Amino acid sequence: MRIADFRAALRTFLRRSEQVSRACGLTPRQYLILLMIKGAPDRRERLSFSELAERLKLDRVTVTELVARAERAGLVARHRSTHDRRVVYLQLTDEGEQRLASAITASEANRRQLADVFGELTRTFRASSVTSDE
Repeated sequence: MRIADFRAALRTFLRRSEQVSRACGLTPRQYLILLMIKGAPDRRERLSFSELAERLKLDRVTVTELVARAERAGLVARHRSTHDRRVVYLQLTDEGEQRLASAITASEANRRQLADVFGELTRTFRASSVTSDE
């Protein structure tokens, strides 16, 4: 039953994230694009199209269209790699940075609630594992 509680909390988290992104002038997918670019694993705050497609688990054609929309909205910019001219990196514009920062700030309580539910599920799971091991 705790897993059902977690799944409900996760859905609530996702729904609230969508609402926050819209309140900050972003579509939910634009929010994800900005978040993935800003949170690039190498900490350079840029991603190639392929890297972004992999992180979002979307095909490259879909990502290309989403990025084009984000570009038209002034949220991201393309920059060619200096080492390989075939590679294009995506970075946030100042406008993208501002909107993402607003969305992240506005969703702090939402992230805390999900973390609390996840923590409770983890504690319950560990307690049941210890009991079943005895």
